[in-house]
Amino acid sequence: MIRAFLAFLMLAGMARADGEPAGDFDYYVMALSWTPSWCAIEGDDRDSPQCDPGQGFGFTLHGLWPQYEDGWPAFCPTVERNPSRGMTNAMADIMGTSGLAWYQWNKHGVCSGLSASDYYALSRLAYESVERPNVLRQLDRDVRLPAEVIEEAFLEANPQLTDDMLTVTCRAGRVQEVRICLTRELEPRACAPDVARDCTLTDALFSPMR
Repeated sequence: MIRAFLAFLMLAGMARADGEPAGDFDYYVMALSWTPSWCAIEGDDRDSPQCDPGQGFGFTLHGLWPQYEDGWPAFCPTVERNPSRGMTNAMADIMGTSGLAWYQWNKHGVCSGLSASDYYALSRLAYESVERPNVLRQLDRDVRLPAEVIEEAFLEANPQLTDDMLTVTCRAGRVQEVRICLTRELEPRACAPDVARDCTLTDALFSPMR
């Protein structure tokens, strides 16, 4: 009995290990990061140019992640060439920095089965398919609010979405990200249970753009 249980754990671990075949996944999760939160938590300590005053970054594209119905692939072997510096630089307008664009390709993009240029193009299409609520960009001071208010703002701005298609995450007491689930054709779809874990904070900190 114990041996069977250990064997099951080993198989389950292998199912989520790095290095799965490229292109073998079920759907995408698009992660949109609120730049002021990222800067406060780690970006300022890195002296990231994304956090410089006046940059005007709100919700940036953290990544477009291939996803299984349970778990996700990462660092998949691929025959595709790595992106050029020009490709990663061209993504900085929606991702904040070229370094993040490179990292996202290296960890997640290689699992898409696409070339780097096609993965970045698809990522941009996904980002542009969702309206980021303008009201959140107009804040001029820190506020504390239930994290679900951010979800409601996205639902109001995007009538094609329902509440099971996105989730809001928190970190260090702040609203961190909005994650939206999309089919491989970038149509909204319900998130699988391992993604649909809404932040339950009722007093999450939400800081204005710099």
